[in-house]
Amino acid sequence: MQIYLVGGAVRDALMGLPLQDRDWVVVGATPQILLDQGFMAVGKDFPVFLHPSTREEYALARTERKTAPGYKGFSVHTSPDVTLEEDLARRDITINAIAVLAHSTVPGGPFDVQISPDPALWTLTDSVVDPYGGRADIANKVLRHVTPAFREDPVRILRLARFAARFTDFHVAPETRQLMREMVDAGEVDHLVAERVWQELAKGLMEAQPARMIEVLRDCGALKKLLPELDRLWGVPQRAEYHPEIDTGAHVLLVLDMAARLRANLAVRFACLTHDLGKGETPADVLPRHIGHEERSVRLLKNLCQRLRVPTECAELAQVVAREHGNIHRSASLNAAGIVRLLERCDALRKPERFADILLACECDARGRLGQHDAPYPVANTLAQALGHAKSVVTHLIAESAQSTGASGQTIGKMIHQARIQAVQAGIEGD
Repeated sequence: MQIYLVGGAVRDALMGLPLQDRDWVVVGATPQILLDQGFMAVGKDFPVFLHPSTREEYALARTERKTAPGYKGFSVHTSPDVTLEEDLARRDITINAIAVLAHSTVPGGPFDVQISPDPALWTLTDSVVDPYGGRADIANKVLRHVTPAFREDPVRILRLARFAARFTDFHVAPETRQLMREMVDAGEVDHLVAERVWQELAKGLMEAQPARMIEVLRDCGALKKLLPELDRLWGVPQRAEYHPEIDTGAHVLLVLDMAARLRANLAVRFACLTHDLGKGETPADVLPRHIGHEERSVRLLKNLCQRLRVPTECAELAQVVAREHGNIHRSASLNAAGIVRLLERCDALRKPERFADILLACECDARGRLGQHDAPYPVANTLAQALGHAKSVVTHLIAESAQSTGASGQTIGKMIHQARIQAVQAGIEGD
């Protein structure tokens, strides 16, 4: 029985990056051997076990065979005869198909593993197993599929696109790009389930340069299948005042990368990705053509969020940004009453933290334009101050005073609204 450190931990160590979670493959063992050592079985589709003390995952070496379309259409085979090379062959890209031999001990109980924390020492021994050229692809900065079996799992397209967003100086091998296009043309992407698409999309949005994920998906045709509302933005010119030398799709990518630059959270990045959906051409049977692009954006976004089962906090923030980002950009021209109405439409008084995220998304939109990357966005500070003035109104005192005179709830609401306008106006005059 041999134990190997595999996958991302090996890749990151060889690249000089901090090691995150460690995954192990066990060759020459059976489930019962691991159970006898105190391991806990997890996973229904293939044999994975948790170490009794470290809780790290140990998987028996396995092979997979395609049995049906989609990423679940596999049969898994595991036995002591499955080799490490066979196990590595089923992995997605070569830089993830490298293993390092660990030394195992069984001191009268559950075994532990010992492995040098210094990757430089791995190259001095025979401990590195790299049958598919992963180390060379790290050196040459290439994302390349391991074997033609890559085509059997459409999730690998999303994963590769995500790695392109993480490793921003890597490029996709030409043969891998061609294989991905063939997979899309064969309809493999059509079988992806919503939860898995969102899972990979969310991870990619949080990478260093998320626009690269979108570019890779668009290049192979997967974006048109998975996010057709977004794909339709390419070729749509920006309005003249918004730098017509680029189109709306290119603008969205600039906005998305600005969100990454400003270290925005997932909800903000998703809002940046989807804020302009209504500018694309939409089939008449999807949306009527007479409605404005903000309303079109909101409706398309709702459909997208339902289809991909986007978490509520991401969906709600994105819808407010899609509807109001233009109004927020133009808010310098609003009087106090207009500012309060804008704050109320954004639900800023009840959810000030979310309003801060809305303003951040709008800042990314304003700066995600050619020549505007380092431009200030004073609107955000102005509206944040206005919110502070509006929140200074002590609503319960107004309500108590009005109730004592028999005022209706509607009347009380109008009184509070007017008091907030006065507070914002006083703040503007004071500033």
